[in-house]
Amino acid sequence: MHHLFSQIENYHPLSAAAKEALQDCFKKITLSKNESLLNEGQVCKQLYFLEKGAIRGFYNLDGKEITHWFGFENDFVTSFHSFITGDPAVENIQLLEGCVLWSISKEQLTQLLDQFHEIERLVRIVYEKYYIRLEERFVNAQFKTAKELYENLLEQTPHILERVPLGAVASYLGISQETLSRIRSQF
Repeated sequence: MHHLFSQIENYHPLSAAAKEALQDCFKKITLSKNESLLNEGQVCKQLYFLEKGAIRGFYNLDGKEITHWFGFENDFVTSFHSFITGDPAVENIQLLEGCVLWSISKEQLTQLLDQFHEIERLVRIVYEKYYIRLEERFVNAQFKTAKELYENLLEQTPHILERVPLGAVASYLGISQETLSRIRSQF
């Protein structure tokens, strides 16, 4: 839990009382590679902090898995739309590696947000970072070629290529595995 709180401090400092309240709410979860954290159709009732491991969020479209996002150490992960709205998730969340996660329920988090202004600010910053990543991904998908997307991945997040199956990387980039192979051979 020490790691969790050292990372939370990077987002926003918390008082001792807020830390203690959070500490009482977070539960440690250890899961194996390929396990599902969430399946489409389920309501996501947990926000997770990923201490160790790799996760992906993906959609099923006409029998194909379309990877939408990846999560790695020190990321907060969830199906944000489902978590916020309470609607069933349209995405799946799968572990790409064995993971150590810390979870907090929506209900507990809502109580803490009402009780501690600084936790409300912390969660707002987490949401802002998620939104910025989402917008960057959308803009890149609209205006960059497959080769530029791959270059971007190499420059900004090369660890993805070391830890994620190429099929998931290809679907994340919106290209076929064959196109990804061709692009990779140019580098």
